[in-house]
Amino acid sequence: MAIIVNIYYTGENGNARKFAEEMVSSGIVNDIRDEEGNERYEYFFSMKDPETVLLIDSWKDQKSIDMHHESPMMAQIIKLREKYDLHMKVERYISDEEGVPLADKKYIKD
Repeated sequence: MAIIVNIYYTGENGNARKFAEEMVSSGIVNDIRDEEGNERYEYFFSMKDPETVLLIDSWKDQKSIDMHHESPMMAQIIKLREKYDLHMKVERYISDEEGVPLADKKYIKD
């Protein structure tokens, strides 16, 4: 059971994108991806809203998320969010262990 967290970062004057770029260039993203329990950490840019960046963050379990929140990287992330004056909307999902239903598979091209 993975926990998937979608975080929508919104700012002004391209700050959300600058934040994501600095997260990558500073090495923080690679450090997070190397944390035990991290399964995915990727940024996506909206075609509809250039001031919003989506982070898809997936973890093995709640314990892994809690450990990440207690890590030194969290302070770095918070500092960067403040630097770019970002606002956040968070969605949280639990993966479906059954996978994609057979009825849906006919619409998916591998």
